Amino acid sequence: MVNSGNRPARATEINASELIGSIVRAAVAGDGEAEILAALCDRLDAAGLSLVRASLACNLLDPTSDARGVRWLRQTGGVEEAFPRDNQDWAAENWDRSPFRFLIESGERMFRRRLDATHARGEFPLLDRFQSEGASDYVAFVWRVGEGVLLGGGEGLVASWSTDAPAGFTDPQVELLSRILPALTLVIMFRTNLRAARTLITTYLGGDAAERVLAGNIVRGRADPIRAVVWHSDLVGFTRISDTESAATVLALLNDYAEAQVEQIEANGGHVLKFIGDGILAIFPQEDTALACRRALDAAVALRDRIAEVNVRRAAAGLTVTAAHVALHLGELLYGNLGSARRLDFTVLGPAVNEAARIEALCGSLEQPIIVSSAFAEAAGDARSRLVSLGRYAMKGVGRPQELFTVDLGSA
Repeated sequence: MVNSGNRPARATEINASELIGSIVRAAVAGDGEAEILAALCDRLDAAGLSLVRASLACNLLDPTSDARGVRWLRQTGGVEEAFPRDNQDWAAENWDRSPFRFLIESGERMFRRRLDATHARGEFPLLDRFQSEGASDYVAFVWRVGEGVLLGGGEGLVASWSTDAPAGFTDPQVELLSRILPALTLVIMFRTNLRAARTLITTYLGGDAAERVLAGNIVRGRADPIRAVVWHSDLVGFTRISDTESAATVLALLNDYAEAQVEQIEANGGHVLKFIGDGILAIFPQEDTALACRRALDAAVALRDRIAEVNVRRAAAGLTVTAAHVALHLGELLYGNLGSARRLDFTVLGPAVNEAARIEALCGSLEQPIIVSSAFAEAAGDARSRLVSLGRYAMKGVGRPQELFTVDLGSA
């Protein structure tokens, strides 16, 4: 939250060009949307607008939020907010009868309601509340932008302003708000698109890989050598499930179990790199190898309880349930870009990845939900006491048999 601080002395007028310049300079300096809006509202107050509230909103390309905005209140300053995607309760309360929705769907550029004795209550509950809180006038604008500015669709920017001046906004004040809107739209859309791009890269690559890409690692063949725990997991009986269930049912199942795995991996410091059908490839790249092993093992053990919870919920709904097999291995990897010059994947390469897949393939025949390699066991530090040997096994594509281990769930 950003408070507007000491309110500047009031002036009789302000130049729109000065306001536009201050908005652009603040954006170039890296100020956030809440800071930009708070500074703008202070300057508008100095011009005599007597603002009590301002709000900006635009669509957001994000897997969990449908839109985002910035709200400024005289008492508290500016704060950023997100509007949840597919939340019917929120939409019914905040959007369905909102002035912003009316403005966008009407095709008009401006919407105004004087909140004085002439205001007809009941049309917009939000404006009724503003009037009850002392506002005397409300004006909202939409600035629609071209396709080249949009990322993921939408209209552009919607903005609203409320005042408690006894006579409401004057016509020159409304014109002033209208004139600064294009610059405000450009600044907010720029920052929103930047935020969306970062979110999308993180969503599809994972946090660690996204940071490396955003830091400039985007050249084919550029990869860093790392030593990390490799996680390879698969769902039990997925081929049978996919043969007997509809595509929509299989997709919902994959999402339920992927969410359980991803949350446990990330909660323990791991990074999910790839979904391979019903499988997941992840790494735990901490410099402290024993710590990486312990966290990976914690994630694998905790996953059993998390999947049990998923299964209770799905079974109660009459849905198919399954379980996960997890293999953990430790080895040297190359972590970076693979592919063509214009189509890259950011992933890990090395024999350790293949070995982890071979180890996971033994989970079914050995009837073990978790199997770890001898390299993992040797590097596990104190966590080694939680492991019990399964014996030595030969694996396809691996040079020689190796001892494998599972978790002693009684000591886990």
